[in-house]
Amino acid sequence: ELREALPVIAKEKTANDFVDLGYYTDERGYKRYGEIPKQKNIMEILPKILISIVALEHIYILWMEMFAWETKGKEVFKAALPPEMFKSTKGLAANQGLYNGFLAAGLIWSLFICDEKWQDNIALFFLGCVTIAGIYGAISSTKKIFFVQSLPAILAIIAVLVQEFF
Repeated sequence: ELREALPVIAKEKTANDFVDLGYYTDERGYKRYGEIPKQKNIMEILPKILISIVALEHIYILWMEMFAWETKGKEVFKAALPPEMFKSTKGLAANQGLYNGFLAAGLIWSLFICDEKWQDNIALFFLGCVTIAGIYGAISSTKKIFFVQSLPAILAIIAVLVQEFF
């Protein structure tokens, strides 16, 4: 049939763009006619990768501050606190860990939102929170926190904002 021989039959105007219509093979191997799924480019994937990295980092911080404060926390924050302070600050660190868990949860949630605008808005909100927390930590504790916590979040913010242009 002539229709099957043509990869793109028509262009149909939608609210934002022109959508290619034609025959394509779906993920199960069936031949279908309709809107041809767009291929993802790196600028659509990169923000999700960076958001995932920031979320995983905050899951690690949750673990360290809630469950390993007197062991791993002592190694990580040796420049910020004297060794004898870790036992007495265990409860405070656990509370901080819980907040880091909420940041991770928000970032992970943003990855599952179907609406692209809301996905970006929620991700930007939580990435902004991470950035501000990292800047405050760098000022109040150790400068290393900026590079470990804020910088990855800032890179993710840039990736989310720049993806619109690709």
